[in-house]
Amino acid sequence: MMTSRFQTFDDPTSPATCAPRVAALRDALRGMGVHGFVVPRADEHQSEYVPPNAERLAWLTGFTGSAGTAVILLDKAALVVDGRYTLQAPAQTDVSIVTPVALAEMTAEAWIEANLPEGGVLGYDPWLHTRDGVRRLEEAAARAGGKAVAVERNPVDLVWTDRPPAPLAPVRPHPEALAGEGNAGKIERIRAALAKLKGDALVVSDPHNLAWTFNLRGGDVSNTPLPLGYAIIPREGRPTLFLDPAKVTNEAGDAVGAIADIAPPGALAAALDALGHTGARVRLDGATAASALARQVEAAGGSVEVGPDPISLMKAVKSAAEIDGSHAAHARDGAAFARFLAWLDGRAASGGLTEIEAVERLEAFRAETGALRDVSFPTISGSGPNGAIVHYRVTRSTDRVVQPGELFLIDSGAQYEDGTTDITRTIAVGEPTPEMRDRYTRVLRGHIGITTAVFPKGTSGAQIDAFARRPLWEAGLDFDHGTGHGVGSFLSVHEGPQRIAKTGTTPLEPGMMLSNEPGYYQAGAYGIRLENLILVERREIAGGDREMLGFATLTLAPFDLRLVEPALMTWDEIAWLDAYHARVRETLGPLVDGETRGWLERATRRVG
Repeated sequence: MMTSRFQTFDDPTSPATCAPRVAALRDALRGMGVHGFVVPRADEHQSEYVPPNAERLAWLTGFTGSAGTAVILLDKAALVVDGRYTLQAPAQTDVSIVTPVALAEMTAEAWIEANLPEGGVLGYDPWLHTRDGVRRLEEAAARAGGKAVAVERNPVDLVWTDRPPAPLAPVRPHPEALAGEGNAGKIERIRAALAKLKGDALVVSDPHNLAWTFNLRGGDVSNTPLPLGYAIIPREGRPTLFLDPAKVTNEAGDAVGAIADIAPPGALAAALDALGHTGARVRLDGATAASALARQVEAAGGSVEVGPDPISLMKAVKSAAEIDGSHAAHARDGAAFARFLAWLDGRAASGGLTEIEAVERLEAFRAETGALRDVSFPTISGSGPNGAIVHYRVTRSTDRVVQPGELFLIDSGAQYEDGTTDITRTIAVGEPTPEMRDRYTRVLRGHIGITTAVFPKGTSGAQIDAFARRPLWEAGLDFDHGTGHGVGSFLSVHEGPQRIAKTGTTPLEPGMMLSNEPGYYQAGAYGIRLENLILVERREIAGGDREMLGFATLTLAPFDLRLVEPALMTWDEIAWLDAYHARVRETLGPLVDGETRGWLERATRRVG
C-alpha cells in the first residue's frame, strides 16, 4: 500500500470536541475576569503555516483552514471565515456552539460591535495580533460600550493540557549558488533601505524574511522550510538572530557567525529594552510584527515606526540564480506531473480511484525525482462536489471514489531546493457535460488573459485581476478568491506583497513570481481551477514610449483538451494554447518514459 511521506489523511479535529473545549475556555475567561476572547488562526509571526503548538483555532473549534478568527463570548461565539472556507467551516465545527460567519457579510470586528455586552471586557493575546489588528479590536469593543485588553497568558493555552512543545527542527544554510546573493550583501541593502526610512533598527518578525536575509532554511512548520525566530538588524553594528541554539547546526552557525550574532529567543525582550533605552526609532513590519513587540520597545522609551518590512519587496524580486533554479524545478516537476496525469487517465478509467490514492501517487512521482524536499502545501484532491470546496483537504472520512461523468480537481506543489512549484489542473473523468466544457473554457480563457497581458511598469495586480474574470462575467459568473499570489524560492508558496487580486496594490516588477489561477465552482457539483506559475519580465513594444512588462509561464503541464470548447475561444487564444502545448511536449518529452511520452503527444495535440 502506498503511503505519503509529507501528508496525513486522518481527521485532525472533530466537531464533537468543540463544546467541551469552548466550555473550558469560558471557565478560564470567567476566572480572568473577561467576557470574551479572540482566537485568530495565527502564531507569534502571523504566519499562514503555523507549528502544531500554535494551532489554537483548530484545537478549539475544529476548523482547520489557513485563515479565520473565532470570537468566544460567555454566551455566544462566532467563527469568521473568508470565501474559501464558507463550506468547510460549518462542516468542521459544532454550529450549535460556534456560528460560522462569512467575512464578506460581517467582519470579526463588526460581530464584536454587535455582540459584546455593554461594559464587556474582550481579551486578546498581544503576540497573536499586529498593532493595527489590536487597534481594530479596541475600536470595535469601544463601539459596543466595552473595552479590549491584552492578557498576560493566553487562556486557550491554559486549558489545552496536551499542547505540543515548540518545534526544534535543524537550521541549515541555503547555498549562495541557489540564492544568488550572499547574506552580507543582503544586509547592506537592508541597511540602505533602513537609512532611507530614517530608522535605527529593523526587527525582522517574518520568518520568511529572516530565512531569505541570512540564507537559512529550517523545518519548524510543515510545507515551508522555515526556521521560526526573530532578528534585529541595526543601521550600524552587527545584527542578532534570536533562534533556539538547539536547532542551529554547526554549518548554519558558521555561515551566520561571520556577519551576525546568534542569541536564544529569551534574549529578545532584553534586546528590545536596550533599543528602547537608547531612544531608538525601531521599524516593525505592519503585516507580521506582534503588538507585543511594539509595547516592549515603547515601554522602554523607544519609538516605533510600523510599516512594510523592506525585506519583503527585495525577496519578491528573484535573483537570476533563483529564476534559473525555478526553471529547473518546473521542468523536473512537470515531468513528474505528466507521469501522474498519464497514470491518472488509465487509473480513473479502470474505476475505483480515490482522492487519497491520487495524492499518494502524485507525491510518489515527485519523490522519484530524488530532489523532493516537501510538498509546498497539502494537496487539494477533490472529485465531484469536493472540487467545489476551494481549499478542500481530503481525509479518511471525506475520501470518495472518482465517478464517471465527474470533474477531478488537483491542486498541488512541491518544494525543491532550487525552486517552489504550485500547479492546478481539472480533469474530466468520462464524458463531461456541455456546461462543464463551457465553464472550463471560460476559466481557461481567463487564464490566458492574464498570461498574455502586457502592461506598463507600475501596474498592480488589482489592475489586471479583471482580465481573468471577464469571460466568466460575460456569462454572469465569477469566483470568490484572488487570481494569483506571490511565490517564494524554496520558501513559502504564498508570498507577498505581490498578488493578482482586487486587493493587490503592490506594483509588479520584473523578477516577481506569481500564480495565475482563475476558477469556477458549482457548489455540490464540481469545481474548476487552472493554475500555472508565471514570472514578470520586461516586454519590448515597437514604437511604444513606456517601459512595458508581461509574463513568462514557468509551469509545464497539459490542459485537458476534452474540456476545451474551441468555438468559445478566439484564434489568438487557440494559438496561445497550441504554442504552450508544443513547449510542454518539447520540454518534457525527453524527461519522461516512452509510455508517458506517447500520452503527452496525444494530450498536447493541436486545437487550431
